[in-house]
Amino acid sequence: MRSSRLRWCLLLLKMAVAGAVVVLIVGVHYCLLPIAKNNKNTMKLITYNMHKGFGVGNRRLVLHDMREALRAANADIVCLQELQGEHHHHRNNHRHWPEEEQLEFLADSLWPHTAYGKNAVYQHGHHGNAILSRQPFSDWENINVSHRENASRSLLHGVIESNDGQRLHIICVHLGLFERERRRQIRQLSDRIESHVPHHEALLIAGDFNDWRQRCDRYLRQHSEVEEVFEAHLGKVAPSFPAWYPLLKVDRVYARGVSVNAVKRLTGQPWRGLSDHIPLSVEFDWPN
Repeated sequence: MRSSRLRWCLLLLKMAVAGAVVVLIVGVHYCLLPIAKNNKNTMKLITYNMHKGFGVGNRRLVLHDMREALRAANADIVCLQELQGEHHHHRNNHRHWPEEEQLEFLADSLWPHTAYGKNAVYQHGHHGNAILSRQPFSDWENINVSHRENASRSLLHGVIESNDGQRLHIICVHLGLFERERRRQIRQLSDRIESHVPHHEALLIAGDFNDWRQRCDRYLRQHSEVEEVFEAHLGKVAPSFPAWYPLLKVDRVYARGVSVNAVKRLTGQPWRGLSDHIPLSVEFDWPN
């Protein structure tokens, strides 16, 4: 009886040892497998009509608060509309007006690469669209789409490249206030995409479309094969104006060829007390 029990104990011990060896071999094999590289990382884009750095009514300079809010939002790419390129009157009459231009003041060390396109030039200075980026531009161009002398508009088209040479096109837009004007500008935008953005390359279009009745939306979707990211994720375009009680859907982000993970309206404080628009934020996957 004792010998039979001993044989069973020895058998169980051998089985345990054999099992441990198998586990050890499998573990070593797993550790030696090549690690699959993740060629994508999540990036964030913010679009914001910054009202030239002033609060509602154009009296209170809130540029410093805007800079802190944008830095805290920690975006990789920022598309700005109504950025004040220069204004001699404001510089002389506002005690806290920065020494450097607004573009440099906002970008600071967080966004070392910038592009600026003038929309409007007047006696005291100029303003326009800007793109701030953590990654360098391989190319950028400002395209004039103005159709009225007293309402200059443009498309700012920038291109960044990943480490493996894939290109991301970013077009920052600010369209006109009148529907007939916007129809012509949206056709120009679509033509620009067709001629300068190959279908296999990624595209983000962001900005103030002033298209609160969504009349230009269908044309852009059909002719440029893009989707509005808030509608795709939440079922409706995001209201963004006025900031204190957003009702009008004037700011948009359209995408093609990128995987959008999350969308968000930046509401509440501090945004509610800054510009007359609220920013829109989009997170998406893009190659390293």
